[in-house]
Parts: sequence; C-alpha cells; structure tokens
Amino acid sequence: MKNLPTPKHLFIPPCGDQLVDLMVPGDALSDLISYAKGLPSMQLSERAACDMELLAVGAFSPLDHFMGLSDYQRVLHEMRLGSGHLFPIPITLPIEADFAPILEQDIALRDAHNELLAVMTIHEVYEWNLDEMAALVLGTQSLRHPLVSEMHRWSKVNISGRLQVLQLPRHYDFQALRLTPKQTRERLEEFGRANVVAFQTRNPLHRVHEELTKRAAQEIDGVLLLHPVVGMTKPGDVDHYTRVRTYNTLAQHYYDRKRILLALLPLAMRFAGPREALWHALIRRNYGANYLVVGRDHASPGFDSGGKPFYGPYDAQRLVAQFSEELGVGLIPFREFVYLPEEERYEETTHAPAGARIASISGTQLREEYLNKGRKLPEWFTRPEVAEILAQAYPPRHQQGVCVWFTGLSGAGKSTTAELLTVLLLEYGRRVTLLDGDVVRTHLSKGLGFSKEDRDTNIRRIGFVAAEIVRHGGVVLAAAVSPYQATRSDIRNTVGQGHFIEVFVDTPLEVCEQRDIKGVYAKARSGEIKGFTGIDDPYEPPLHPEIKLDTLSRSPEENAWMILDYLTREGFVRVEGRLQPTTGIQDRAERDLTSNAIV
Repeated sequence: MKNLPTPKHLFIPPCGDQLVDLMVPGDALSDLISYAKGLPSMQLSERAACDMELLAVGAFSPLDHFMGLSDYQRVLHEMRLGSGHLFPIPITLPIEADFAPILEQDIALRDAHNELLAVMTIHEVYEWNLDEMAALVLGTQSLRHPLVSEMHRWSKVNISGRLQVLQLPRHYDFQALRLTPKQTRERLEEFGRANVVAFQTRNPLHRVHEELTKRAAQEIDGVLLLHPVVGMTKPGDVDHYTRVRTYNTLAQHYYDRKRILLALLPLAMRFAGPREALWHALIRRNYGANYLVVGRDHASPGFDSGGKPFYGPYDAQRLVAQFSEELGVGLIPFREFVYLPEEERYEETTHAPAGARIASISGTQLREEYLNKGRKLPEWFTRPEVAEILAQAYPPRHQQGVCVWFTGLSGAGKSTTAELLTVLLLEYGRRVTLLDGDVVRTHLSKGLGFSKEDRDTNIRRIGFVAAEIVRHGGVVLAAAVSPYQATRSDIRNTVGQGHFIEVFVDTPLEVCEQRDIKGVYAKARSGEIKGFTGIDDPYEPPLHPEIKLDTLSRSPEENAWMILDYLTREGFVRVEGRLQPTTGIQDRAERDLTSNAIV
C-alpha cells in the first residue's frame, strides 16, 4: 500500500505545543545590532553558547530563557519548570568572575571569538549551591564526574532574563546536516510517516547499532532520526568530525534512504544519566520524534574514582518509561545483540538459538585488542568504510597521547623524576614535552601571583596545554604542586580518562623542608611568604592516583623506571624485547609497581 502524506495534526507537537523562537526578525535586526554594540558585554562559555543556540531555536521548548531561581529550584527538586512542564536538567547562565550584573540592565552576549550573539535584559541575579545541584541532578559529588569538576570553576552567581538572539553561533562544518527543530520537522514530514524514532549517540556506529536502529524504525513503521551530539561530549570521545563522517557513510550506503534522516545536535551534554535520558527524550520530541532508543548506561560518564558506576545500567530506561506517557515519547530499549557467524546475521541475545556459535566484541576488547593495537576490525563488527575512517583517526596506543601529571609538595622530587623520565621516553621513541611548574611560571604564567585564584589559573593553563599535546598524540609530563583536588580532577576530565596518569610524589613535609635549597619554606615559616602550600595553605593529596612514589626508599631513577614500566604495560610505550636499565633497577620497579605503588 502506498504511503499517504501524513496529516499535520498526526505529527507530534513540540513540548508546550509550539516551538520557541528567540531569533530577532529581520526588520528589527539592524537597529538592535547597533544598540548592542554600545552595551556592556559578557562572553559565553562553550557550554552556555550551546545552550543559548538550542534555547533560540526551540530545542528546549517550552523553556525560552536561562532559568531564574524559581525554575531552577523546581527543576532541581521536581524536574519541572515553574509552569509545571516536565524539564529534568537546569539550564543556567553563570556570570563571568569579573562581571557585575545590574537588574534590568541590557547586556550583549558574545561567544569565545567575541562575535555578538544576543542581547539579554537581566531580570534576576541569584546564587546557586554546587553541592546541591551535583547531588540532586547528577546523584554524585565525586570530582571524577566531568560536570562536577567543571562546576568548580563556574561562578556561584547566575543571571536570567529576556533573550533576543541576533545570530546563532557560527558552524562551518557539515552545514547541510545542522538542522533546527523546525527544519528537521519539515524534512521528517516529507517522509509521510507519523512515527519517528530518534537515536542518541556520541560514539561511532558499529553493525550492532545499525541492526538495532533499522529494527526500531521497522517496529514502529516509521523513520529513523539519527541525531548525534556534536556539541560538548566527554573528553576522550572520538571527535565529532570523525563520527559524522562514519554516520554519513552509513546513511548513504547501508540504510533505506526513505527511512532515515541524519541531523546534528549541538548539545552540551551533562552526563546526568537517568535525568539526561529524559532530557534527551524531551529534546527529540521538539525535533519531531515520538520514540527514543535508550541504551544501557545512557549518558553515563562511566565510573567514579573507586571503580563504581555512577548510575545503574537500567536507571535511565526506568525513568524515561515512568514519564513516557506524559512526555508523549515512547521508549525503545537498547537490546543486546550477538552475531551468529554460521547464519551471517545479528540476533537479540535472548532469541539466539540454544547452543549456537556466537561472536561479539566488548567495548574493552574494541579498544584494547583492536584500536589500541592497530588491528583491522572484522567486517561482521564494523562496515569497512567505518573501520577505515576510525583507523585514520584512532592510531595504535603507542602513537596516542598521554599526560603524566606529577603532584606533590614543593621539593618533593617531581621535577627530578620528570626529567629522568623524559630521557627514558625519548630513548624509546616517544616525543615528549616537559611542563615544569617553575619554567611555566617564567613563560606561560608570567605575572601571576600566588593567591589561590592565581595558582588555580596557573595549573589550568598547564592543563590546557597538556590536553592539546595529548590530543595531537604527544607525551606530556607536567610537574607542578597542583594542590587542589578539584582542579586536578577537572584537568583529568579535560585530558580524557585513560590518557591522564596521576603520579603522587608522596614526600613528607619535613623532608621537603630539609631539601629546600631555595629557602622558601623558611620564608613561609617566618611569614615572609603568605599562602604557601603545606605551611599556611593546604595540600589535598590525591585519593586514587594511578601511581604513588616513595622518594625516601627509592631513587629518582628507580621511580622513573617504575613509571616507564607502567606506561609500557598500558601500551603508551612500545618496547622491542625487555627494558634494560641499570642492573636491578627495573626488577625493583616492577615489584613496586605490582605491590603497593598503584593506589
């Protein structure tokens, strides 16, 4: 039977029944731009710019502004706006540290490149509590959660008010795929089907995802909205340029083009697990979908510092199911599939024939046995075109970047060990950058003082440079006191889990004072230097470092070899045959590494 055009009243309406549109109309644009040029300006963070873009085009409908205190508090405690509409994630705008907001004042909002984006009329200024938001929205205050550590650098004051958006943030990549909710709905209506299932992804698609999404579209007799996130995802994720290339290849060659629409979502993820899954469902309704595929561990950042998952594997599915009827978005759970080699097909695990030979590759196996070793992925697991794109973007482990971050008191031995490790890594063919705290202060951080804020700024600058080096496949050794746990955790998340090796140089304070050739501890004791770490300012030791060094019973050379051995075991250093350090040093390093050196 031929499909007939879908009557518009059958197509699911957006939340609140109409899409929010904050774009200033053309006839008023010129005057408002001229007016905005004379206003005080505030620069938006990358996250705030993503949020503003989705507010402007109606992706967060019925929300039409950064939340004020009433909306914010109700979302925290009830997952609802002040109007009563379901909304599980707070969308707020923290001010810049040096910005002084004035009620009823108009301000210009600009992006990181100082491009004028919008005019806001400030109606509210209010304080917010980090611990409350972390506990209620994310269910954790662990600094290993990427958003928790990020929130520590946000201002503790939010502003809210009317938004008049002059232009959206500019994107020069994949412009044909960057569809607003209105444009997406128009394209979906052309398919002539009332049902649309959205698939949320921030990862490459393999054959199992392909099978699942095809079956989901068939089950509802509808269209697949393949809707990957290209805003802020988890550090360490495959970059969106690579991912979108794989999606586009699959959509062009392996899907029925009458059943799929590929569009990009510039969303800043929160990794809020169950709440985020419900948020994703709400957003996809605004884009025209009335079903959402929700996977195991949906929108989870993984594990805390103790190795415990932040969320239960099915928590997200349960919460979406609980509100599915009210939201009008049906849940399609991500089912587990296995490959049946003898039949050359995928099947749900629960429907696989008893005793049948099966094949599967776990996420861990994918990284460790294939991508990290540069092995070609089997065609039953990934389409050849996808495997080739991933191979280009994902080199073997020994060619990937890694940051070894030395932390400890002044005089603990960080720089000495880092310098020795630099030589060893160069010997084994890795390109190495050493970022020593004293050298960085001479160049990168010249002019900064030693207040808590200035020290944090110094460490974050080192972290930024380190993350860039890692992103481009280099090894970076950072040796700085870095006394605050929150800052180190934020840098870990910026660099990317698995590519950040925290080394705690655990030298007692009294020993550091004895080693002090610069006399800084004596000056701190006498009060000549204020706010000195370990004397009148605290040092927060790492809770779960990858490596803890003992500098009393082991030499710097032994400690350097122990770290090298760790990096070799992790695959970041490729060694032909056995390492050959000074007699006895490696044997002891290996014993220490496998005993109590790793915490």
